[in-house]
Amino acid sequence: MTDTPNLEDDHFNPIDDTRLLPSERAAHGPRILLLYGSLRPRSFSRLMTEEAARILNRLGAETRTFNPTGLPLPDDATAEHPKVQELRDLVQWSEGMVWCSPERHGAMTGVMKTQVDWIPLSLGGVRPTQGKTLAVMQVSGGSQSFNAVNQLRILGRWMRLLTIPNQSSTPKAFLEFDEDDRMKPSPFYDRVVDVMEELVKFTQLTRDNKDYLLDRYSERKESAAELSKRVNQKAI
Repeated sequence: MTDTPNLEDDHFNPIDDTRLLPSERAAHGPRILLLYGSLRPRSFSRLMTEEAARILNRLGAETRTFNPTGLPLPDDATAEHPKVQELRDLVQWSEGMVWCSPERHGAMTGVMKTQVDWIPLSLGGVRPTQGKTLAVMQVSGGSQSFNAVNQLRILGRWMRLLTIPNQSSTPKAFLEFDEDDRMKPSPFYDRVVDVMEELVKFTQLTRDNKDYLLDRYSERKESAAELSKRVNQKAI
C-alpha cells in the first residue's frame, strides 16, 4: 500500500496573488517572433505573417520574422549551424510567437515542422518556449480546413507554450491578396486582426508572471538530478 499524499508538505503552497498579479510590469512592447512554412517566391504563409506583423506593430508590439531559407533538416547538421543559431536566438528574444503554415496533403508543411523541431525543449537549463504565448494560423489553396492549425496547437502544447484560444484559417489564399501582396479587406482579414489583438493581450497578461504561472508542485518536489535519474533509467 502506498502512502497517502501529504498536502501539508513544504512544496504544497497556496496561491500567491502578489506573484500572480505583479505590480511591476514590463514597459516595452510585446516581443513577437513570426514563423512561416513555405519557401515559394510568392509564399502566402509569408505574406500572411507580413500582414500579421503590420497589425502587431500597429498594436504596439515589436516583431521579428525568421526566414527559413537555408535552415537544414534536423539531424542533418549540428546546432551550431548559423541558421539554427539565428532561430534559437530569436526564440530566446521573443515573448510570444506566431506560427503560420500552409496546409499540404492535409497537414502542416515540412518547412514549418523543421523550424519547430530545431527549437529545443531545454537549452542550458532554460526552457526557451515555456510560458511564452503562441498564435496559430494556416493558409490553404482550396476550401476551408483546420488540419494545420490543429497540428500546430499540439506542437504548441508539447513545447509548453500558452496557445491562445483564437486562430486564423484562410481558404483559397491566392484570392485574398492583391497585386501589391497586401491582404484584401474581408472577414478573413478581420479574423487575423482578432487573433493578433488576442495574442498581444495574452502576452501582456502573462509575460511578467509566466515563471509563477508555470511553477509546478511536481517540479518543486523533485530536484533536477532526481528527475534526470528517473527519466533516464536504462531499464525502461
